[in-house]
Amino acid sequence: MKVESACASDCATQPRGRELDHNVQNVFSEVLAAAGREGYASAEPVAEDQPMAEQISESWSEWFDGQCHGGRYTQATDTEVLKQSYGEILVRANEEGGYADPKAFLESLSSEELAVVQHVHSLADPIQVDSLSEEGAVNLLVPPSAQVDLNHDGFTRSGVAYGMKFPDSTTPPSVAQAWEEATEGMSFGELATYQLQMKLPLLTANIVCDENGHFLHQYEPGDPEFTNPMVSSDYSYVQATQDRLDYLDTFRYQMPQEQYQQDTAFWTNLQERLIENGAV
Repeated sequence: MKVESACASDCATQPRGRELDHNVQNVFSEVLAAAGREGYASAEPVAEDQPMAEQISESWSEWFDGQCHGGRYTQATDTEVLKQSYGEILVRANEEGGYADPKAFLESLSSEELAVVQHVHSLADPIQVDSLSEEGAVNLLVPPSAQVDLNHDGFTRSGVAYGMKFPDSTTPPSVAQAWEEATEGMSFGELATYQLQMKLPLLTANIVCDENGHFLHQYEPGDPEFTNPMVSSDYSYVQATQDRLDYLDTFRYQMPQEQYQQDTAFWTNLQERLIENGAV
């Protein structure tokens, strides 16, 4: 399994970028809920007096514009055409049952429209609808920052690609809030590093070693033995931060002192924010 993405973009670390992320997550969580699917656990209600088609178009357009300045579409050409074309596909998907049966909707698109979807989601290969999982198909009809982990395996599929991010659609609201407070103003590189470290329990839970600690094999999503401990009812994000702090103390003399101090400060701050926000 190849994980192709872990973090959205630099602009996602800025207040305006996060506001736009929240907006598309809220709108498309509502869209998915209307189709009987889960959206973001941290999503908030959307306006009831504005037609959903308008909310879809506006949230997508604003998010896309933000990503054209320091984000994933900075180097894109014909951005206005791309924005309008994909926006029209999103509205049609909502009106034509695309979120209830995403594969059927994608199969109804022309090759040119599928190319638009491919470009928006930065897919390496043309879309082959028959090869898509349900989650991979749904997420092609959702802006990248609002894509969801439908099967709760810890990965977010877009087409056939596996993405990994934190917070994701299953992250409790209190945890998502604490994370944003602790990472406010952080650089893209730092954010990506800490996101990966937050996901380590998922990765290590699926590694099998022998009695001497030597690697044997790793379970992949879809394997009967694959597990995602982060969605277990007894998973504790507060304990996860403590585990990181304990790790740092154990290996503090095997890393640069500056790194030890920086990481200790971050995980301590995150732990405090988690507790303040009522996370477990």
